[in-house]
Amino acid sequence: MTAARTPNTAAPPTPPASRATTGSRLRLVLVACCLGQFMNVLDASVVNVALPVIAEDLRFDRHNLQLVNNAYTVVVCGFLLLGGRLADLFGQRRIFLCGVGLFTLASTVGGAADDPATLVLARAFQGLGAAVMAPATLTVLGTTFTRPDARAKAFGWWSAVSGAAGAIGVLLGGVITEFFSWRWILLINLPIGIALFAAVCWVVPESPARQERRTLDVPGAVTVTLGLMAAVHGVSEAHVHGWGSPRVLGPLLAGAALLAVFLVIQARFAAHPLVPLGIFRNRAVAAANLVAFFGIAALFSTFYFFTLLLQQVLGYTPLQTGLGYLPLSLGIALGGWGIASVVPCSGPRPVLIGGLALSSAGLLWLSRTDATASYTTDVLGPVLLLGFGMGAVLNATTNAATAGLPAHQAGLASGLLNTTRQLGSAVGLVTLAALSTARIDGTGAGGTASPEALASGYGTALTGAALFAAAGAVAALAVPVRERSRASRGDTERLAS
Repeated sequence: MTAARTPNTAAPPTPPASRATTGSRLRLVLVACCLGQFMNVLDASVVNVALPVIAEDLRFDRHNLQLVNNAYTVVVCGFLLLGGRLADLFGQRRIFLCGVGLFTLASTVGGAADDPATLVLARAFQGLGAAVMAPATLTVLGTTFTRPDARAKAFGWWSAVSGAAGAIGVLLGGVITEFFSWRWILLINLPIGIALFAAVCWVVPESPARQERRTLDVPGAVTVTLGLMAAVHGVSEAHVHGWGSPRVLGPLLAGAALLAVFLVIQARFAAHPLVPLGIFRNRAVAAANLVAFFGIAALFSTFYFFTLLLQQVLGYTPLQTGLGYLPLSLGIALGGWGIASVVPCSGPRPVLIGGLALSSAGLLWLSRTDATASYTTDVLGPVLLLGFGMGAVLNATTNAATAGLPAHQAGLASGLLNTTRQLGSAVGLVTLAALSTARIDGTGAGGTASPEALASGYGTALTGAALFAAAGAVAALAVPVRERSRASRGDTERLAS
C-alpha cells in the first residue's frame, strides 16, 4: 500500500518545474549581485595604474592628482551607512537600481572628461553610486538566500569576486592603459552598467517596505555622512602633509565631533535612528566588523605595496605587474568560494582565525623579497598563501556580520560592514605608507632610492600588514561559536555548486 501511494503524492508536475525556475532565478540574482560588487571594487583599483597618463593628458597639478582617488574614497566611505539604510527603508531593488544608474552615468561623464574638475566630480558621483550599490548587493543576497548552506555559497562567490576584483583591476588597468586609452577604464562601465541595470530589473526581488519604516533619520544621516567624509579626508591627507598638519588635524577633529553628535542623536533623540545602537550588542556583528577593519587594512594596503615592489624593485612593466597579480586573484577566488561549504558546519570563527593566520604568514614571507628575487621561487608562494587566506576571511566575515539579523536590518549591517572595510583600507594604507617612507629615508637614500632601499621600505610595510592580519586573528576570538544549523524542511532554495 505504501508503494501504491507514492506515485500519487509525488506526481504533480508543478513543484519540479517551480524548483528549477527558482534555482535558475537564484543563480541570476547571485550573478547580478556579484557583477555589481565587481564594478565597485574594480573601479577603486583600476584607475591607479593610469594616474600618470591621466595627469599628462588632462594637465593635472601633481599635488591635486590624488583627488582622482580621494574623491571616490571619501564619498564612498561617507555614504555607505546611509546607502545601506536606504535599502531597508525604500526597497532593495529600487536602491540597487539607483546605485547602478548613478555609477554608470558618472563613469560615462568621467571617461569623456576634458579637464581635471570634471573628472574629479565624476569620480565623486561614482563613489556615491558605489555607496548605494555596494550595501544593496549584500542586502539582496542576505534576504534572498536564507538557508545557511545557500547563504554561505552565495557569500563565498560574492567574497571571491570582491577580493579578486581589486587584483584584477591592476591587470585590467595595465592592459587598457598600454593598448587603448585611459578613458576606457571608465567608459567600459557603460555597457556593463546597462546590462546590470536590465538584470536587476528582471531578476532581483523587491523587499517588502512597510510604510511605518519609511522614516529617514535626516539629522543622523547628515552628521554621520559628513563626519565619516571629514575623517577619511583627514586620514588620506596624512600621507602627504603628516599627522601634525592642520590640513589633517582639522578634518579629523571635525569628523570626531560630528560622529559624537551622531551618537548622541541616535541614543537620545532619533525616533527612528539611522543606526540603532543596539545592533552593536550583537556580538557577531561587533566582532566581525573589528575583524573586517584589520583584515582589509592588511589586504588592500598590500595591493599598493605589492605593485610598487613589482615595478620599482623587480623592474616589471605595468602589464607584467598585472599578470603578477593573477595568482593573488586566483588565491582569493579559491579561498572565498572553496571555504563556503565549511562555514555553515564550523561557524565563521575557526575560518577567520585560520585565514588570517595564513595571510599573516604569507605577508611575512613576502616581506623578505629583495631586488634579486625571482617571481616563481620568492613571490608566487606567499601570494597564493595570502590570497587563499584572505578569500576565506572575506567570506566568513560577511557571514558573521549579516547572519542572524532581522530582514529590516540587512541593509544596515551591509552598510556598516562596507564602511568598516573602507575605513580599514584608508587607515591601513596611510599607516603603512608612513612606516615605509620612514624606513626608506632611514637607509640614507638620497633623491632617488636604490632598489635595495625600496625593498627594505616596502618589506617593512608588508610586515606591518602582517601585524594587522594577526590583530584580526586575535579579534576573531570574540566571534561567537555557532552550532551547526539545519535547513528548514520546507525551504526550497537551492544554489547550484
